[in-house]
Amino acid sequence: MMKNPTPQQVALLTALIIAGAGGGLFVFASIISIWFNSFVLSLFFSVALFGLAYFISIYYLREYLYRKIKVIYKTIHQQKLSPGERHTVIDMKSHIVDEVEREVEQWAIDQQNENDKQKSWAEYRRKFVGDISHELKTPIFNIQGYLHTLLEGGIYDEEVNMTFLKKAVKNVERLHTIVEDLSTISRLESGELILDMQVFDIHQLTEEVFDDLEFKAAVKNIKLEFKEGASLGYKVRADRESIRQILMNLLHNSIKYGNPNGRTKVGFYDMDKNVLIEVADNGIGIPPKHLNHVFDRFYRVDKSRSRAQGGSGLGLAIVKHIIEAHKQTINVRSTPNVGSTFGFTLEKA
Repeated sequence: MMKNPTPQQVALLTALIIAGAGGGLFVFASIISIWFNSFVLSLFFSVALFGLAYFISIYYLREYLYRKIKVIYKTIHQQKLSPGERHTVIDMKSHIVDEVEREVEQWAIDQQNENDKQKSWAEYRRKFVGDISHELKTPIFNIQGYLHTLLEGGIYDEEVNMTFLKKAVKNVERLHTIVEDLSTISRLESGELILDMQVFDIHQLTEEVFDDLEFKAAVKNIKLEFKEGASLGYKVRADRESIRQILMNLLHNSIKYGNPNGRTKVGFYDMDKNVLIEVADNGIGIPPKHLNHVFDRFYRVDKSRSRAQGGSGLGLAIVKHIIEAHKQTINVRSTPNVGSTFGFTLEKA
C-alpha cells in the first residue's frame, strides 16, 4: 500500500481493485447464470459485487483518512498518544472532516492567543526590568555620590560629613523600601500570600491608622476625619493586617499629595453583602489620562515630585493585589485641583 497517497491515487487504486474483482465476479456470475440459467444467482452476484465495491472503498478511505488525520493530530496535540488511541478506528458515519476542521480552527485560535499572551508577558517583563533599573538607579547614584565625596575629604568637614551621611542613609532606606515592596508584590502575584481571614471593626482599624499618621498629617496641617454618618463601624471579614496596609497607603498618599491645611475623610457605605470604604481628599487630584494607570507598578503621575517625596512606586499596585486577593474591587475618582477618592469593598461579616 502506498505510504501517503493523494485522493486521486486512492480513487485510482480503489477503481482498479473494484474493476479487477468486479470483472472476475461478473465473468463467474455469467458462467453460472448460463450454466444454471438462474436469474436469482445473477442478482445475488450483482449484490455481492456492490457490497464488495462498498467495503473496498470504505477500507481505503478509512486508511487514507486515518493516515492524514493522524498527521494532523500529531501536529496540533502536545500529548503523546497511548497505543490504544493510535489505533482508534475512524467512525465513517460521522462527519470526520468537519470535526477535524473544527479542532484545527480551535487549535489555531489557541495558538494565536498563546502567542499574544507570550508577547504581552515579554513586553511586561521588559518594561518591568526597565522600571526596576530606573527606580534603583537614582538612590544608588545618590549614595555613590555622597560616599565618594566623603572619601575624598568630606568626612573631615563637620559641615558636610553628617549631612551627606544622613542623605546616604535616606537613600539606603528608599532602596530597602523598594526591595521590600518588590518582595510583597511578588508573593501576591504568585499566590504565596496566605490571608488570615478574621472578623473585625473597620472603623476601629481606621482610627488606629489615623493615630499612626497623626504626626505626618500635622506637618501639613491636614485633618484626618470620618465622613458624616460614618461614626458607626461595620464588621468586615478580611485579613486585618493587609487592610491596615491598604488604609496606611491610601491615607499616606492623601497626606503626601494633599494641600496644606486640607482634609482627608474616610466613609463607610452599606452595599448589602459588602461594605464600601472610601478615602477622599481635597488635594491636587489626578489628571484623567492617568486614572487608568495609577495602579500600575512604578507608575507615577508626577515623576519628579513623587521621587522627591520618596516611596517605591509600588504602593497602589500592592493595594490592588491585596484587594483582588480578597476577591473584591477597588476604584478611583479624581479631578485636578479638586481631589481624589479611592474606594474599595470588603465582605460584610
